[in-house]
Amino acid sequence: MQKSYRVYQVDAFTRERFKGNPAGVVPHADGLSEAQMQAMARELNNSETAFIFRPTGEDHDVQVRFFTPTTEVPICGHATIAAHYVRAVEGLVTQGTVRQLTGAGILNVSIERLGGSDYRIWMQQRAPFFGPALSAGDQVRLTTALGIAESDLGSGPIEIVSTGHSKVMIPLRSRAVLNELKPDLQALSAISRDIGCNGFYLFTLADPDEGVLAHGRMFAPAIGIAEDPVTGNANGPLGAYIVRHQLIPAHLWRTGLSCWMGQGEAIGRSGRVKVEVGIAPKSLLPVSVRIGGEAVLVFSADMQVS
Repeated sequence: MQKSYRVYQVDAFTRERFKGNPAGVVPHADGLSEAQMQAMARELNNSETAFIFRPTGEDHDVQVRFFTPTTEVPICGHATIAAHYVRAVEGLVTQGTVRQLTGAGILNVSIERLGGSDYRIWMQQRAPFFGPALSAGDQVRLTTALGIAESDLGSGPIEIVSTGHSKVMIPLRSRAVLNELKPDLQALSAISRDIGCNGFYLFTLADPDEGVLAHGRMFAPAIGIAEDPVTGNANGPLGAYIVRHQLIPAHLWRTGLSCWMGQGEAIGRSGRVKVEVGIAPKSLLPVSVRIGGEAVLVFSADMQVS
């Protein structure tokens, strides 16, 4: 027996269609099996599709599951923005804070009404976790896979950082190097299996656009994402990484970092992520991260699922 589900295509971290990061959203997903969700995500072929369910307990207001074309992931930044933008547009929650149950736990999502039908969605991420720097051998494998020289690297260690879905942070010395990357995706997938981290986030603080602190690119071929246009779960950890390693002047972050990050320019899908990092007053270490962004509807349709 077939059942019809309303599906939205949303561009997140932008107000301009065909920019930012596209995500699928299924706002009333109750009744779908895991196999059906995976098939729908594969059909939509976005880096992630969000499936929204009614709450299953009193400790949260909504449950959201996230699927790439090949697998389920615990959390996704741009698909969270897209999911709650759809809920706002549908009139379910147009302002305030809701508790979202995800594979990364229960996280707060706030809806800020900007006027009319425009909203900014804020996502509280997990407290930042810093793994060890990659070994010298893994760094050589990584630079080889990325097609860059050691001299192309910028300040800061190559290390795994997570605020819910871990990424390898890789600083570069220039935006030209960033934009010209042509990585070996098979080699990156093999490295992912060995180090237990699926995403590689390359960024630079050099040559920023006005009002933007850093630009980056994110590759996650091990989970079916050759390149992700604009990544909330990379830019949030990046903010914490910048603070922890003091890569910018202290007066910009000592009482808390608030900045815009840019991504997607190299593949024609530019977007912006607002990143806010809370700082412990005594240790001056990053202790909290939230990200924000706008979104725009591209289309909606009914998908028949059996």
